[in-house]
Parts: sequence; C-alpha cells; structure tokens
Amino acid sequence: MIIQQFYDKGLAHASYAVIRTGKMIVIDPARNPQPYYDFAAQHDADIVGVIETHPHADFVSSHLEIHQATNAVIYASKLTGAAYPHETFDDGDVIQLNDVKLKALNTPGHSPDSICILLEDEQGKETAIFTGDTLFVGDVGRPDLRENVGNITAKKEELARQMYQSTRQKLMTLPKGVVVYPAHGPGSLCGKNMSPDLQSTIGRELRENYALQLMDELTFIKTLTTDQPFVPKYFGYDVELNKTGAPAFEQSVYGVEKLATGTSLQKDIIIIDSRPKQQFRNGHVAGAINLQDGEKFETWLGSILAPDEPFYLIGENPEKLEILIKKAAKIGYENNIKATLLSPANATVTLPALDLENFRVNPGSYTIVDVRNHGEVSDGKIFESAISIPLPELRERLNEIPTDKPIVIHCAAGYRSAVAVSIVAAKIHNVLVYDLGEVVTEYFVH
Repeated sequence: MIIQQFYDKGLAHASYAVIRTGKMIVIDPARNPQPYYDFAAQHDADIVGVIETHPHADFVSSHLEIHQATNAVIYASKLTGAAYPHETFDDGDVIQLNDVKLKALNTPGHSPDSICILLEDEQGKETAIFTGDTLFVGDVGRPDLRENVGNITAKKEELARQMYQSTRQKLMTLPKGVVVYPAHGPGSLCGKNMSPDLQSTIGRELRENYALQLMDELTFIKTLTTDQPFVPKYFGYDVELNKTGAPAFEQSVYGVEKLATGTSLQKDIIIIDSRPKQQFRNGHVAGAINLQDGEKFETWLGSILAPDEPFYLIGENPEKLEILIKKAAKIGYENNIKATLLSPANATVTLPALDLENFRVNPGSYTIVDVRNHGEVSDGKIFESAISIPLPELRERLNEIPTDKPIVIHCAAGYRSAVAVSIVAAKIHNVLVYDLGEVVTEYFVH
C-alpha cells in the first residue's frame, strides 16, 4: 500500500493518493489534476475514486474533472448536496480497495457535511485517518465558514458544539498509533493554531492539541469561536463552486485572453499589477493595485477582490503571467481575468519614497495606518496612534482615513503594505501616501 501526500504551500493545502494493487483513490484533490495522473502512471495504477471530505472554501477541487477524465467514482457525504455525479459516503459506508478498506466517519464541526476517512490496512488494522478540515496538527477546523453558504448552513456556535462531539466521540477514541493526515498545514486560514508538521498521530494530538484537552463543551465552544483569522471574500464562492464542480483546469487557464502591450484597457475594470514593488512605484497605470507575485498571491487576490469583480492582470514577463493565471485558478478566479498583459505604455504614475529620518523624528506628523489582521493588532500596536484597518477591509473603509496629514502605511514585513499603499494612493490624492515597507521590522520589540 502507498500513501502519498501532495502539498501546495501557497494555499497550505494537502491532498492524498492511496494506492493498493493497481487501484488509486484521491482525497481532496487540488484544482490541477495532472500531479495525480502522473503519480498513477508512475505506479501503473488506475484512479478509481475521488473522495471529498466536504465542499472546500479555500480552494477549488478537481473532483469533477478527474471523474470526467478517468470515470473514477466521486464519493461525498449525502449532506453535501452535491450537484455532480457521486456516490454518498457516510457513517458505515466502506470503499474496498482490494484488501484495504476506507471507512467514512461523519464528523461535523468545520462544516455540517464534513467527513473523515479511516484506513484499515490489509491486516484489518486501523492505520491512518484522512481528517479533511476536521482535525489538523495542533488544531481543529474553524466553525464559522458555513453560516451563509452551502447546502446546509449553521451558526458557528452550533458547529463548534458539533466539533466537540465529533472529536470526543469519533476521533479521540481511535488507537493512539493511527496516523493523522489533514487537508491543511500552517498558514491555512481554515484554522488558527496549526503546527508546521504535515502529519501526526492520534496519540500526539491527544497530548498536544489544545482543542483535544480536557474541557467542557461550553469552554470548547468559546475557545473555538474566538480569535479565528479573517474570512477571504472568495471562501463562500468556492464552497458553491465545489458543490457543482469546476470546469477543466487546462482549458480554463489557457482560455484567458492575452493583450499586446499598448492595448487600451476598459476604464471600469480593476487592474492587478503583480510586478515587484519598485517597478510598480517607478511607473504604473493609474488606479492599479500592486499585488506582487508571491507565496500567498492567490489568498490575497481572493481577499481583496470579490468573486464577481473582473480584473486585468499585469505581469513582469509572460512566464510569470502563466504562473499567476494558474494561481488564480486555484481559487476559481481565472474566469475573472478580463485579460493579461505586460506593463502598458501609459504606466506613468509613480509613488513617492518616505523620508525615513523625518518619519523617525516626527511620526506624529503623519497619519499611520496599520493593515495587519485583527489578531496581530490585538497582540500589540507598533505605533500607538495608528488606525487599524486590515488589508482585506481596506477598499471598503478608505473613508475612515483622515487626509489632513501625509499617510504612512505599514504591515508586519512589507508585502501587505505595498498592496495597501497602491489601494489608498489610487483614491486619496490631496496628501502623499507612503509605504513604511520592510523598515517596520526595526520597530518590533525583540
């Protein structure tokens, strides 16, 4: 038997393949199915099934495309309300992979339709469990993403109560040696306290996971519903898209239009400029947002832009544009790209550099805006006078920024502040807008 983890660091997403005697099951696949096809070919295996632990909020799954390409059966809980061809997979249901068994466990909590998959090896021993977004290494899934979307909606307090029961009744009773394979790792917005490790055991989680420690139900609910990370704008959209199934990956990404340099752009379409911030500052199109290519590009794209907002995508070169289209597709935003292009001729708007010495001596002469997340700010402000507006909320809260003094924007390391400066400077013109950038790290107390 082979168990293979596929890990996408950008979305902190883990998917899996289980192979036994020439047959392969894929669990929670990413948008691009090619790695699973390649792995099956490498091991001379046929993909016979795809299991969805729930309709994912943070990425688009390729379950439907794999089914269409290989005729693999899609398995999902009956509670999912799946609109794609599938077989239900709930408590008591078993997938037989020759002499290996995959058993469904209904584990509501992260979502009302969450399942885990318990693996029994050829000796009948409970060996591993694929926990989806129910149990992570060091954490459990957040309960606040299904209040308004999905086939079944539920308040976060009710889902937290269900998570308490799922963990105590279904997962914590398993043998301590069972290996835990979660759908996410550190950096995912589906939890708040994940370990850097990408697998664990039930025994280790019983010892170390804060959510599995001895506490009553009310304490658990309060603990789980507080201090969760922000919810990107695309999460609800992806739940609904995953309920129906996404279009084929390659066809979708290669269908994005590419414009020649110099082509005029529609005035009412947002422009995402992914070039390095110094290139952007030296010359960009008026109104463009400087969302640089980086490890979390797709998360920030789906946090700043809503799923119904079309946009132009500007890139440093054609190769990077191809990569960014595929990153956008991971969250289902490739069809929102009106067209891609290299920097056009009218990229003439510049951004000023901050006089750091003057800022250090006279910080009170500036309006300081902190675009870190609420959880980061609650741990302590860097500048006491700073106005806190998290980056995902900035476009909607620009009217809260005073314009009687020059504006300085900071985050924790410089990536988000570059985005924020481009957003603010595009709308506020009567004062200068500066980026504190990486210099902010000098202000942290060590």
